[in-house]
Parts: sequence; structure tokens; C-alpha cells
Amino acid sequence: MKIKTGDLTGAQLDWAVAKANGEPQHPFDQYTFTWMSNHRYSTDWRLAGPIIERDRIAIGFDRFCDIDCGLAIWAACKYNDLVEGYGPTPLVAAMRCFVASELGEEVEVPDELTDLERIFKNV
Repeated sequence: MKIKTGDLTGAQLDWAVAKANGEPQHPFDQYTFTWMSNHRYSTDWRLAGPIIERDRIAIGFDRFCDIDCGLAIWAACKYNDLVEGYGPTPLVAAMRCFVASELGEEVEVPDELTDLERIFKNV
């Protein structure tokens, strides 16, 4: 399924980061909970930090005022690039920025990742 990079979350975002980072992409049936727990770029600074440093991604707090409510948003941009990423946390914003810079504004992700993320949260 094609998803806008700015809408990627959870397992879908982590999978897209791995792909953008040049990690081997196996057929989906080879993905396990172990892979999921070891590749949580969107929540683990130890994994995302080296990408942020290597690609010189700047992260800052941006305040958006929505009509319904005020939302705190994090913004990230890649050095010498016009690509930006936004998210509810610094890592989500940075990883969306990284994926957008490497794979574009839309990413084709396996449909099964949506179901797997739902299952993984309940484990």
C-alpha cells in the first residue's frame, strides 16, 4: 500500500527507515516480532541517532495552532536539502525526514505492516 511519508507511523515508519537505510528487504513472511523489536527507529535513539548524525538532520520544536486545538509538533530538516519531516516526537519527525529524502513523499509498504503493528502493540 502507498502511504504518504508524513503519515508513516510505527511499524510502517520503522520498515521504511530500514529500507531507506539500505538494509536488506526480505519477503514479509520473514519478519518477526524479534525484527520489529530490534528495528524501532521511531522510538529508539540508539538506532536513529547515528542516522540523524550521519545525514545531518536538524530537529526543532515547532508549534502549530490548529483550529480545534493547539498541537505541539516537532520538525526536522536535512542539511542542504529542502526535505522536511514533522511528527509528534523528535524521532518520528527525523525519521520521516530521512525517509522522504531517500524514498520520496510516498512509500510503498507491505499491507501486512498495519496488522502487525496492531498485534505488536498488544504483546
